[in-house]
Amino acid sequence: MKKLTAYHFEELIKKGYSLDSLFLLKLIDEQFDIAPMCESSMKIKAMHQNLIRKGLITETEDKITTLGRELLVFIDTKEPKKIVKKKADTTEFEEWWKVYPGTDTFTHNGKKFSGNRGLRQNKDECRIKFNKILLEGEYTAKDLIDALLFDVNQKKENSVKTSTNKLSYMQNSLTYLNQRSYEPFIELIKEGNTVEEAPKIVGGTDI
Repeated sequence: MKKLTAYHFEELIKKGYSLDSLFLLKLIDEQFDIAPMCESSMKIKAMHQNLIRKGLITETEDKITTLGRELLVFIDTKEPKKIVKKKADTTEFEEWWKVYPGTDTFTHNGKKFSGNRGLRQNKDECRIKFNKILLEGEYTAKDLIDALLFDVNQKKENSVKTSTNKLSYMQNSLTYLNQRSYEPFIELIKEGNTVEEAPKIVGGTDI
């Protein structure tokens, strides 16, 4: 951490960042094992939790988020500039939310499948989790949306092929995000995989 100026200090205080928390953030960035420190000091443990709450590190693995990275860049920059806390793009989440199936009842390729579950649940909690995932910096909103489309389309195609409602095995939206169920589909897309379409059924029946 380079020499901080009075300007840096004032900006940090305005945004609610303490210097001791920033030093802890810097240690995490340098891959210093802070676990023993957190175990031996309630104050350091509280600072660590505060970094998570402010979205500067991830909830697991202590990875620096995009917001945390921007803050570290700010304190190492000589030229005066403002700390801008970016607001989450609500349109990205809303697009993902619309893509997520409302229920496990659907019609695909002329075949109808009946279900009995609501899949879109806990919208506000999903929004928070969705934005946290984006803050981690590993995946974009497009990655998450494309992965969901791939997953849903694959389940629908397999339903037609097997005459079994595969969408009934879909997790609810919050569990899907919490368990990071999108990750294997992001990898499949990156590897160039596509969903193999089943033959179209004419005069489909309910399943």
